[in-house]
Amino acid sequence: MYPTGTLRIHELSADERAIYATLKPERLPEHVAIIMDGNGRWAGRRSLKRFLGHQQGAKAVQLVTETASRIGLPWLTLYAFSLENNLRRPRAEVSFLMRLLRSYLEDNLQRMMDNNVRMRYIGRTQELPPEVQEKMRWVEEETAANTGTTLTLALNYGGRSEMVDAFRRLAVEIEGKRLSAERITEEDIHRHLYTAHMPDPDLLIRTSGEMRISNYLLWQIAYTEIFVTERLWPDFRGIHLLEAIADFQRRERRYGGLGERGGEVEEDPERMKLAAG
Repeated sequence: MYPTGTLRIHELSADERAIYATLKPERLPEHVAIIMDGNGRWAGRRSLKRFLGHQQGAKAVQLVTETASRIGLPWLTLYAFSLENNLRRPRAEVSFLMRLLRSYLEDNLQRMMDNNVRMRYIGRTQELPPEVQEKMRWVEEETAANTGTTLTLALNYGGRSEMVDAFRRLAVEIEGKRLSAERITEEDIHRHLYTAHMPDPDLLIRTSGEMRISNYLLWQIAYTEIFVTERLWPDFRGIHLLEAIADFQRRERRYGGLGERGGEVEEDPERMKLAAG
């Protein structure tokens, strides 16, 4: 289901419009997830402090989100702060990232409203500083009625910890005899994930050229197309999102089927379920 907001293709830059003109709007991905990598390397290559790389990365978030909203992308999920970041990064850097998150939310709320963007979060956000959680709730509430792109920030997030949390909630159901272990299905697990309210990603973008998943949406990306770019996140813009979508549209998604040369392509069961609903 696509946002009910009006497309704003005229607000794209000339270069963005040129790429968008090559796309098939009916085949836009419903959900794009991004691993935003390379802030530190971006700063290091310029002999700058790491925090300046993070600041530039925050600017890239807003610019990419605005392009997503203009083309009517329903779901955009960004890996902003991992559980491992929280545990393994120097405390000074973690504190700066928390301040940067608060500033980003404060400074960009009006732009989110102007672009009809709705803000959501996934992860163990209850472990973040209280003042950060307060700002997060404020922006989520202010944007709740928006009908365009849903921007989800993965904060204090880990794919394995998400599954642990889901299994713990399933265990409560089993202990309460609301569910028997023998009858657990994939749907039972899905409804306990942080992402139960959204479709699985169609496209996963990773910047900085690293060829790994980094504990991101491990359950959800079972059939996701992956696009890796050498471009560092602070240099990533809306035009590069459109280039990734163009590459996505050139692919044949088989979902375990044979494809055009070997038989019919298997339908995505999640999409079939959503369409039926």
